[in-house]
Amino acid sequence: MRPQTLLRRTALLPRRPAAPATPGYARRRSTLCTRCRIRSEAGRALALGVRHGPFAFPRSPAAARALRRNSSVSSATVKNVNTDDIGPIQEYDRRVDRGTLRNDEHQRGIIQSLQHLHDELRQYHAPPVVHPTLESLKPQKSLFGSWFGGGSKGPALEIPENLPRGLYLYGDVGSGKTMLMDLFYDTLPSNVKSKTRIHFHNFMQDVHRRLHKMKMEHGNDIDAIPFVAADIAEQGNVLCFDEFQCTDVADAMILRRLLECLMSHGVVLVTTSNRHPDELYKNGIQRDSFIPAIQLLKRRLHVINLDSTTDYRKIPRPPSGVYHTPLDNHAASHAEKWFRFLGDPESPEPHPEVQRVWGREIHVPRVSGRCAWFTFDELIGRPTSAADYIELMRSYDAFIVSEVPGMTFRERDLARRFITFIDAVYESHAKLVLTTAVPLTELFVSRQEMQESLMGQEGAAQGRSVEDVMSHMMDDLEHNTEQLRKSNLFTGDEEAFAFARALSRLTEMGSKEWVERGMGLESQGGKQERDNWAKTRSRQMEDSM
Repeated sequence: MRPQTLLRRTALLPRRPAAPATPGYARRRSTLCTRCRIRSEAGRALALGVRHGPFAFPRSPAAARALRRNSSVSSATVKNVNTDDIGPIQEYDRRVDRGTLRNDEHQRGIIQSLQHLHDELRQYHAPPVVHPTLESLKPQKSLFGSWFGGGSKGPALEIPENLPRGLYLYGDVGSGKTMLMDLFYDTLPSNVKSKTRIHFHNFMQDVHRRLHKMKMEHGNDIDAIPFVAADIAEQGNVLCFDEFQCTDVADAMILRRLLECLMSHGVVLVTTSNRHPDELYKNGIQRDSFIPAIQLLKRRLHVINLDSTTDYRKIPRPPSGVYHTPLDNHAASHAEKWFRFLGDPESPEPHPEVQRVWGREIHVPRVSGRCAWFTFDELIGRPTSAADYIELMRSYDAFIVSEVPGMTFRERDLARRFITFIDAVYESHAKLVLTTAVPLTELFVSRQEMQESLMGQEGAAQGRSVEDVMSHMMDDLEHNTEQLRKSNLFTGDEEAFAFARALSRLTEMGSKEWVERGMGLESQGGKQERDNWAKTRSRQMEDSM
């Protein structure tokens, strides 16, 4: 298509109504509308398969029709039909039997995560969508500032406790993202009446159109995000995104609140992406404002790596991170996969062992190679000391602790023991896998305790969510340890410092570099890298004795 044709088509876009004669409005509207028109033309060029600016978007006619058809949430929402009422695993086996797909153990492990979510959705009933009133969307003025400064746009959003955690599938081109999304989307359980699948770029364009319409009708000061989220949630409670990414500052500024509003209405999110959440909007303008969106994604969605890394033992690395929340249907399989990966590949079946320290016996219920698996009660629920943990570090390189509960002020003894264990694992450079009932930031301080502490703080925020406060604290632990010390959450400075240090160390031990170090992955150097790391860790243990 010639550029002149595109110009003629874009010239036919409907004109916006004239701006009201209010001071300063014309300039603001002009900026917004120019941006909206650019986005609209770019989206039109993408669908038509033409060049827009420096970018070319070659599309087949079928692809162009599909993009035009699914350019909004309304057009992308369809009635769910699963006549056989089967899940992703059964459908995957069918396609393998037909020869459509080749069986792959790494891929099968990922599909098991799809199956877990499928099973949860069978029992899930989303709450009815309640639309906010226009009055509630107007700015709220408060005499109080927030705990860390700044105001609040409205009351804290409550995400339903029974909302299943969604999925965030990321990997390089060719890692099977589209196939996996097809598999999940095509086999949604029959009790899900409608479903939505849309390219994330098109979704954000549709959201910006809706926001613009709300502001044109009700004024620029209105907070339109909750209203738009309610409209989207009303169309279906399972929302699937293809190619989640954020390259636009306008998207970055609203994404956290948009996703949180959708979740508060009971919407389950499943998305694919080329990037890990931590890599989204990297080096973008005002990226600090986007960090809460990243934390929300990691907290409310299972982040799964689709890129298959192999090690010299030919055991696939589990696709999820080492920490799993909450204690749902995924938790047991999460621990089992990591136990197989970290254990002895030649003798993977678990067996009990007994270690001795100062004449006492330490019972280790499940061992494979140099990996030990305890439940929280087996490890922390009985009287143990730092000496016990140090002895375990000498005997094992990796630890799995499952069924970790959230600990309140009443369980301070358990919290202190667990923090001592975390310190021992960190200082011995061992691996740690956890399944927890609550997010890491709530392990040692319950949600209710944090709320009570906020209410007791001078100038505490009205409507400030616990997630906001804890996320802010995690961003800068060293600075906010002082805030913790002044609160009534801890009995003294040392306890507050130990809490902050434990969270910091858990974050570091959950990193890809920490987990893969010394595992002998081919990308890291194979068996030689594993042997070299074993010698290095042995010397470090000797030096610490």
